[in-house]
Amino acid sequence: MSTEAALIISGFLFWFIIATNIASGRFGYQTINEPGPEAKLKQIKDSPNKFKIGVALILIEHISIIALAATLFVAFSGYSIVLAVIWTVSRSVESLMQIYHKKDYWRLLNLAYRYSDGAGNNDELIEQAGDILKSKSSNFSLSQVFFSIGTLAYSILFVLYGVLPLIIGWSGIIAGTLYGLGNSLTPVKTKFKIILYPGALLILVFEAVLGGWLLFVHNVS
Repeated sequence: MSTEAALIISGFLFWFIIATNIASGRFGYQTINEPGPEAKLKQIKDSPNKFKIGVALILIEHISIIALAATLFVAFSGYSIVLAVIWTVSRSVESLMQIYHKKDYWRLLNLAYRYSDGAGNNDELIEQAGDILKSKSSNFSLSQVFFSIGTLAYSILFVLYGVLPLIIGWSGIIAGTLYGLGNSLTPVKTKFKIILYPGALLILVFEAVLGGWLLFVHNVS
């Protein structure tokens, strides 16, 4: 694969990952702020196919992240093999953690089928659903620490070697730092969401701009 092709594919994948994440949310998959376990079971019971599509879309997103790490490696490893290995490993671990956990998340479908609105004893089902959602939340927070490490690695490369406009590289460093700290500290103290949410918004803007630059400009210094 040529460097130019790797740049274009990387830009496309940044946008594709954002699009599939948003689309999965339209089908009920909430990356953060899932409803409570009982509400979640009712939601899935009412629209099981919607749940299946949402999970399928988010799995496509996770797989695309591994592909993105690989194409970025092809495009930029010539500048720093150490930083390239760091982001490739970190973002692959992030994605694999998320993919592996989906086998537990998928169990919500079976629990929802067994859940009866206003009938029977649903306490055990609700408790199991609650455990799955808590596990999903903790798994996500840890995986996003690896995401932040990967983002910092290629953002630092952009700044050190001036391969992209400095504002893009520095935006990635600031966003990756805030988002990483937010995901590290919020499980300990919820007040650190004040760092997490702005970090998440900055990450979204950074990746959208970076994706557009690589896709349409795709030239590096």
